[in-house]
Amino acid sequence: MLETDPDVVASFAFDESRLTPRRSPWAVARPRDRAEVSACLRAAGVAHVPVFTRGAGSGLSGGANASDGALVVSTRRLDQILLIDEVDRIAVVQPGVVTGDLRRAVAAKGMFYPPDPGSVEMCTVGGNVATNAGGMCCLKYGVTGDFVLGIEAVLADGRTVRTGRRTIKGVAGYDLTHLFVGSEGTLGVITEITLRLLPAPGPSRAALATFSSLQSAGHAVTAVAAAGLDLSMLELMDRTVIRALEARSPMGFDDSVAAVLIAQSDAVGHDVVIEGFAQVCRGAGATEVATAVDEQESGVLLAARRMALPALEALGDWILDDVCVPKSQVVSLLTGIERLAVDAGVTVGVFGHAGDGNMHPTIIFDASDPTSTAAAHATFEAITALALELGGTVTGEHGIGRLKSRWLDRELDPVAMQLQRQVKDLLDPHGLLNPGVIFPESGSG
Repeated sequence: MLETDPDVVASFAFDESRLTPRRSPWAVARPRDRAEVSACLRAAGVAHVPVFTRGAGSGLSGGANASDGALVVSTRRLDQILLIDEVDRIAVVQPGVVTGDLRRAVAAKGMFYPPDPGSVEMCTVGGNVATNAGGMCCLKYGVTGDFVLGIEAVLADGRTVRTGRRTIKGVAGYDLTHLFVGSEGTLGVITEITLRLLPAPGPSRAALATFSSLQSAGHAVTAVAAAGLDLSMLELMDRTVIRALEARSPMGFDDSVAAVLIAQSDAVGHDVVIEGFAQVCRGAGATEVATAVDEQESGVLLAARRMALPALEALGDWILDDVCVPKSQVVSLLTGIERLAVDAGVTVGVFGHAGDGNMHPTIIFDASDPTSTAAAHATFEAITALALELGGTVTGEHGIGRLKSRWLDRELDPVAMQLQRQVKDLLDPHGLLNPGVIFPESGSG
């Protein structure tokens, strides 16, 4: 199905990112199977039309932002869970399956698919694989790529490649599967994914600790990491986020609370783990530690964390960063962000996955004011640079997309950058797949 109505096409033109280019694609294709995806790419190749792959459009880096005259290939109709195998503990899915739906489907069979992005109820598995998405469970379970055993993808010339296998072990040849994981649609269109599943964890328990300064919360993060506690997540929210949450749905935090840490454990001895967390936080200067009495109360704490970005959206226009630093550098990152915000005179709300050093500083600004927009953009750039200075990365889970394409060669060494471009040119010699994503100028043209 090919859609050329301008209003419909416009709704597929870009993702949820801010300060990224937004153009007018020519048409949207909605293939129903691999053969139709292949036909789309062959026809686009003959006509030399750029192709942008789009899942749910929930991305935050501009990876799905199309260019003028391009063809958008939507994977939303490729939405079937093809297999859930309880013996081999695998699932085989099409890319348009919503991640939350997959998690529930495998849970109904006593298994667990850990990746849990903030947009879990709308993002798709294909988009998660394309960006190697993470989420709140990464501290214990890892990112999407840790669960991908194999993929089927259509290449730029319409050929289909199957990589990986359904076995847990297998080392025959190069690992082409994980070449496609995180490739953001620049190497092919993923049409099927084989995923590793885990046994369902037991009951979990959460706790929340409050701090009078962001720095003391940061020190608690490093202390928790050093203690080696079996936590499944460790999340942080700063004063700006807390106040935004209070305005949206009061939780009882007063102005003295500068930061909170939310921890969860699904270990067999989770009560002991959570008590260990409480002791570490008190030793790091926590003003209060509250422990959930049951899973329902734990769910309330985690739901509050999921509302961080929606709460910040009420403060004005926003641009969300995604940086990750070694856990030993979390304090330096947090104090550096505070300093940069004060120096620039902007509001920055900080939340994220403190347990693995992956934070999401969110800059609030007024898009109708050029001065405010410029200050927000400069602060965004400064925070990204700070992450690199601290030995981190410019993106922990959202991808390079268009938003950070100029940053890739700052993080990678020249040889690594050359190899990445060569891989792109090999699989997409005419640079038609998501041009401008990851690299400022993809392919050889």
